[in-house]
Amino acid sequence: MTIQTDIAILGSGPGGYVAALRAAQLGAQVALIEEKAIGGVCLNVGCIPSKALLRSAEVYRTFRQAETFGLRLEGNVMPDWPAIQARKETIVQQLVQGVEKLLHKAGVQVLRGRGRFVAPWTLEVTTADGVQRVDAKNIVIATGSRPVRLPLPGMDLPGVIDSTGALALEALPKRFLIIGGGVVGVEFADIFNAFDVKVTVVEMLDRLLPQMDADLGPALAWTLGQRGVQFYLNSGVTRVDAAPPSSPPTLGGKEGGGGLRATVITPGGEVEIEADRVLIAVGRRPNVEDLSLKAAGVRFDKAGISVDAQMQTNAPGIAAIGDVTGGPLLAHIAMRGGEVAVENALGHTATLDLKTVPWCVYTDPEVASVGLTEALAREEGYDVRVGRFPLNASGKALTYGETDGFVKVVSEARFGEVLGLHVVAPHASDLIHEGGLALALEATLDELITTIHGHPTLGEAVREAVLEVRDGAFHSDC
Repeated sequence: MTIQTDIAILGSGPGGYVAALRAAQLGAQVALIEEKAIGGVCLNVGCIPSKALLRSAEVYRTFRQAETFGLRLEGNVMPDWPAIQARKETIVQQLVQGVEKLLHKAGVQVLRGRGRFVAPWTLEVTTADGVQRVDAKNIVIATGSRPVRLPLPGMDLPGVIDSTGALALEALPKRFLIIGGGVVGVEFADIFNAFDVKVTVVEMLDRLLPQMDADLGPALAWTLGQRGVQFYLNSGVTRVDAAPPSSPPTLGGKEGGGGLRATVITPGGEVEIEADRVLIAVGRRPNVEDLSLKAAGVRFDKAGISVDAQMQTNAPGIAAIGDVTGGPLLAHIAMRGGEVAVENALGHTATLDLKTVPWCVYTDPEVASVGLTEALAREEGYDVRVGRFPLNASGKALTYGETDGFVKVVSEARFGEVLGLHVVAPHASDLIHEGGLALALEATLDELITTIHGHPTLGEAVREAVLEVRDGAFHSDC
């Protein structure tokens, strides 16, 4: 039997399931093909579970600082790692079931199996019950990405893990080495450091979060460093070996197993770092293999599938969205890309505008960025004006007890147009959307200044940073 449908979607991650729901809203018949769990990496072993662990870490850190808020705790507050993991799984399952209900209510046909092309608009889906053929007028490829494995000696040793493995640890290690100081690396550094794990981060470049504004990574490194995280910048791991028996691991406080020893080249010479677990957090690669893309005439390479602003590949009627395209690996880009792809497939006109895409890091404090960095704005030839406002001058931040960080606005001199917003602060991932809206509307500094911000709020720090570009912030003498 062959399924005939308007749109077939390969992959049910945030891009795939949103594409399916949007297509159903527009009246299309939709087949959604998923080999593993609905929700993909983000919902099951990525965005959501990591944020659940980060929240537990934040609450625990706050409890340990209770006396600074005038609170006295009777007895010690201790982390219950199995309970923390159970809470994470409960949240994940609730959301997975919620998405499944939404798809069912929308009339989306979900096929559980692995799909591949056998012709330009025909898929073959291998399910538990056999092979199912799907003929579709349009196909959306949303197969996501997977963690990169480093081609170094020792990467296949037990205890060398990726982000999925880090989320599933049954016990807290005592020593945790993270290779990579990007978003994934710093978030896991924050999680395990909060629970008294000795965390070391090795980053090849000269700062954390190298894809973001140059002021953000060093600010986060300072805060995490004050909490005991050790950083090796401009450094690289060359190999990982099993540690000798004289250096047993202490996973979960118990000796035994096989510890690890990493060799690291640093600006000061070679060092060896011992750890119970080594996390590889150096990026992800698109899942383009085993799709038989050549059968569909879709061009691709190891960087991903090339698409235009309408999310269309070179092959008519075939779109690709999210991580598989090799663009920024962000769930919200995949979601919007899914909407754009199916709207164009069904006769509407839509484009994906990356200008307003926010980058969010959910550490404590959070880090967020949208628009041009200061360096990139200068490279593009703008006469740049920058304003900064420190959180230690924010009344709301002081009441929170969270004063590490700042708000930075990047603008151009001629019209005062806002070019970028960069934030290190509690709830930076929420604050950043004011910058995204300013970019979408091509707003100027004056328009942000005349927008009344509530007091006391963290959001008014954005206005103060804007004022700093003009005549100076009212509440800072910097």
